Amino acid sequence: MAAGTLTAVPVRVDRVDRTVAGWAMRWAPLIGAGLGAAGGVLVSVAVAVGLTPLLAAALALGLLAALTRGLHLDGLADLADGLGSGKPAEDALRIMKRSDIGPFGVITLVLVLLVQASALAQAASAGALAGAAALVAAAVAGRLAITLACTPGVPSARPDGLGAYVAGTVPHAAAAASAVGALALAALAGLLHSPGAALSLAFAVALGAAASVPLLLHARRRLGGITGDVLGALCETSATVALVAAAIAL
Repeated sequence: MAAGTLTAVPVRVDRVDRTVAGWAMRWAPLIGAGLGAAGGVLVSVAVAVGLTPLLAAALALGLLAALTRGLHLDGLADLADGLGSGKPAEDALRIMKRSDIGPFGVITLVLVLLVQASALAQAASAGALAGAAALVAAAVAGRLAITLACTPGVPSARPDGLGAYVAGTVPHAAAAASAVGALALAALAGLLHSPGAALSLAFAVALGAAASVPLLLHARRRLGGITGDVLGALCETSATVALVAAAIAL
């Protein structure tokens, strides 16, 4: 269920309920590591064959968008439109559910992708493996933000949809274990570049996950809780902050 929900990879899910959903959200950082590794391989190969770090970064981000059907980016744009409208929760949620994209969503997507590509390119300039490790850490951080948003005390903004299905399904102890695992995954990715990068990337993941908390609190205050779009926006926010932190540290 984790793979089927967070990626475009076709999988068979024999059982679907809130218990399974909770386990799926706990494993989200591992799914992020797999996505980051796929993009990291592309970054490394692209830089090795002579492409500029910026072009390599753009190609890798495009691959991640394809592997996830752009769901997280779509959630980011939808949340930007909903919150940017300044309307009450019910109207904002209606705006977020529409299939089109408004000016707030367009501006947010352009800026976030520009920051992500620039940060990844800077990390890749420190070496092909540095760029790959940074992307793994960012993808892990983004999915860890989803795990943390599914803990008890964070309600769903709607009575149906993905938010209602996963809200409150990850116990705090399980979320803490997932966080430790996410830091370990980032550190292992950092070892591909250097021992110092292991600590730097673990810190980048922690910083990225922490950066998603203000947005989560704001979405809860404005909308009443989480939705699938909110989870996607948290993922992209956390990943972006982690990428910037990695670019500075590497």
